[in-house]
Amino acid sequence: MTEKNEKPLIRVDHIRKVYRMGQEKVVALDDVTLDIQSGEMVCFLGTSGSGKSTFLNMVAGLEKPTRGEIWIGNIPIHKLNETQVTLFRQKNIGFIFQAYHLIPSMTALENVTIPLTFRGVEKKKRLRAGKAALKSVGLEGYENRKPSQMSGGQQQRVGIARALVGNPRILFADEPTGNLDSGTTREVMEIIVKQVRRQGMTLILVSHDRTIAEYADTILTIQDGNIVNREVRGRRDEEAE
Repeated sequence: MTEKNEKPLIRVDHIRKVYRMGQEKVVALDDVTLDIQSGEMVCFLGTSGSGKSTFLNMVAGLEKPTRGEIWIGNIPIHKLNETQVTLFRQKNIGFIFQAYHLIPSMTALENVTIPLTFRGVEKKKRLRAGKAALKSVGLEGYENRKPSQMSGGQQQRVGIARALVGNPRILFADEPTGNLDSGTTREVMEIIVKQVRRQGMTLILVSHDRTIAEYADTILTIQDGNIVNREVRGRRDEEAE
């Protein structure tokens, strides 16, 4: 996945993750090694329990590998303590979730600006960035609506705007359209691809759906904790226009 002489943004070296459940050991990731280039869109495609979400959690620093190394740039994610990895995520990573995870009592604008609040960004700058992020996902004029006043697709757009507002280097999307109908799924995926290209981000997408995977440059099929197939599709630059 990495061009010759190019240094990858993400380097995963022989990571393994084993969970203990009573007396049993469950191997979630067996022995995964790969490089992901800056600006690349990669989808991990697999069924429930295949290890795809575990991989995402490892790279995002939400869990530690049992064995192996994970580097983002020159940062050894596997070695960071909880405080260090939290600060790294705040500055470098955005998340889009299947279940939206919006705060019901907050408006769309307030939800979007949460990451900037954690960074300590001044209020006027937060609001300006939040409004721009909502506009970028087609929700200009929705700033004061609460989640209960929006459709599922609109709520997911708020979630996308929240993930984008801090201009992260890497965007993680875990089954981002799992709760949406087919028409809304296409709209949401096109928004994600367009904004990833526009901002020059790297996208790591997790899905069980082949039609979602096909939005990516590279599809990695994962099964029983191992990558069993790699399909390089190339950039879809038309989505960035």
